Amino acid sequence: QMQLVESGGGLVQAGGSLRLSCAASGRTFSTCAMGWFRQAPGKEREFVAAVSLSGQNTQYLDSVKGRFLIARDNAKNTVYLQMNSLKPEDTAVYYCAAKELVRYDYAEARAVEYDYWGQGTQVTVSS
Repeated sequence: QMQLVESGGGLVQAGGSLRLSCAASGRTFSTCAMGWFRQAPGKEREFVAAVSLSGQNTQYLDSVKGRFLIARDNAKNTVYLQMNSLKPEDTAVYYCAAKELVRYDYAEARAVEYDYWGQGTQVTVSS
């Protein structure tokens, strides 16, 4: 089993920034592709960003490109999501996810491919 614990959420005004962190334990973090997803009230969970094993390959939801940055630190078993220029429509619970035993250096955007999920952290952006 792998445990994922998110932190860094909170309330911020539009235009502000937050950095989410996801600390992983229980599996070899460096063999896992990592992703961030979010779910707003009344909506389905959606992909936000993903990073490959090495950290060199990333994917982003179109609406967050240029504003959000995903990065990982394999020495600290942690993945980050830096969120800048936040908008009210970014309000959601943000989840960290891990896809283990990945063979290729690929950033996975499909939620169904992920094996482990965190409990989520609330991000609220006020207008």
